[in-house]
Amino acid sequence: MKKIYFLILLVLGFCSCKKNTDNVSDSGVDVYVAGYEFNGSANIAKCWKNGKTIALSDGTKQGQAWSLAVVGSDVYVAGEEYKGSILVAKYWKNDQAVALTDGTMEAHANSIAVAGSDVYVAGSEYNGSGVEVAKYWKNRQVITLTDGTAEAFVNSIVVVGGDVYAGGYEAGLAKYWKNGKAVALTHGANIAYITSIAVAGSDVYAAGDESNGSVWVAKYWKNGQGIVLSDGSKNASAWSMAVVGSDVYVSGFENNGSGKQVAKYWKNGEPTSLTDGTKDANAWFIAVVGSDVFVAGDENNGSVYVAKYWKNGSPVILGDVSKNSQAYSIFLAPN
Repeated sequence: MKKIYFLILLVLGFCSCKKNTDNVSDSGVDVYVAGYEFNGSANIAKCWKNGKTIALSDGTKQGQAWSLAVVGSDVYVAGEEYKGSILVAKYWKNDQAVALTDGTMEAHANSIAVAGSDVYVAGSEYNGSGVEVAKYWKNRQVITLTDGTAEAFVNSIVVVGGDVYAGGYEAGLAKYWKNGKAVALTHGANIAYITSIAVAGSDVYAAGDESNGSVWVAKYWKNGQGIVLSDGSKNASAWSMAVVGSDVYVSGFENNGSGKQVAKYWKNGEPTSLTDGTKDANAWFIAVVGSDVFVAGDENNGSVYVAKYWKNGSPVILGDVSKNSQAYSIFLAPN
């Protein structure tokens, strides 16, 4: 089974190198990115604001940041941190940790949304039978979406008006839940899942992947109708989406003929490559402001993965190029 949250990546390199700090606010926005960076012994959950690092976990145990939202001067970041040998789902508000689970069962916090004074965090938690249960937390109160008889998780949550949309996976099916009611987008022929969900007016969009029996195919659904992005001959994934007016943007990767992962995004189905295909790369999250397209991701430099984002195809390095780092989410806030 292909999981969306790749459990904490461990050490790959130890050499020292100067960190790139030539990262500045642009496009009239502050650029926030969430991810992690290896400190020599553990992964530190991090947020970067205009390229400047904000550590969320203390580096004494493995941590990870998957998603973020900015409301006014408040920065919310969802992720995980180990408590002993168990991953605890949590979020940080302005660097202060808020635990969502108690550490008796492994849990994941994959996505965060803030609506007014309400904080929503989506993910999963294992039950006493070792089955992953899809759920989200509203102001730390848990809302369980699946009954625990089959593996399930939530990768993305959005709140529109009074409606809560959560996209993910259950028992091999790509599905989303609207106010707790499940809507299946696939029907069991192939394994599929949702990585990202967006709502525009009365239209519900969901990006994700579906197996065709031999490879993973990147696609998205609009009101339940599937739109295929990759050609089905090579593995591809759709990790994130943004809808701006009539334009649909989806970021992810597609393998090339050499088997390397090429970071790319699709605008209305047309691909734009962000990397040259000589090294593995990923485009984890996409955000659009005006005519500018920002994509958070990472690229292997030959020894480690380096967190970065691309603005209109031009890369901005975030992580220390001597240490593993990855950038999973980006948020653009007016400055």
